[in-house]
Amino acid sequence: MIRPFKKSDIDQVACLWLHTNILAHSFIPADYWQANLETVKNLLSQAELYVYEDTNQIKAFIGLDNTYIAGIFVDSQTQSCGIGKQLLDYTKSQKPQLTLNVYQKNQRAISFYQREHFHIHSQAIDPATGELEYHMLWLPQSSS
Repeated sequence: MIRPFKKSDIDQVACLWLHTNILAHSFIPADYWQANLETVKNLLSQAELYVYEDTNQIKAFIGLDNTYIAGIFVDSQTQSCGIGKQLLDYTKSQKPQLTLNVYQKNQRAISFYQREHFHIHSQAIDPATGELEYHMLWLPQSSS
């Protein structure tokens, strides 16, 4: 079930954010993510978030800043089960367009977003990590 984030979800969501980032970004030291956890926890409680919950456990969430997807985070044990797509489809039904940044080395995420009709719009170096990022864009007409 997809539902809006509640303040009481913060610990589960923050833990999911940390573990998912460490697994998905092996090219960035884990201590980078750990050092940013408290800051991100504060940002998460102020962001527009939707969680995917199953048997009172948060299995995934999507974070938004208006039409910018800050990330889709799916528990490693439930990845490739369609949950990320469900969250993305839900978001597409709510927004006129969507953008996001994804690391060039995160080929799994790039493939997912391209399957979902996102296109690489530009690229730049992330100043925080020194890694190349793609800025991707989805427009409703691009999905037809």
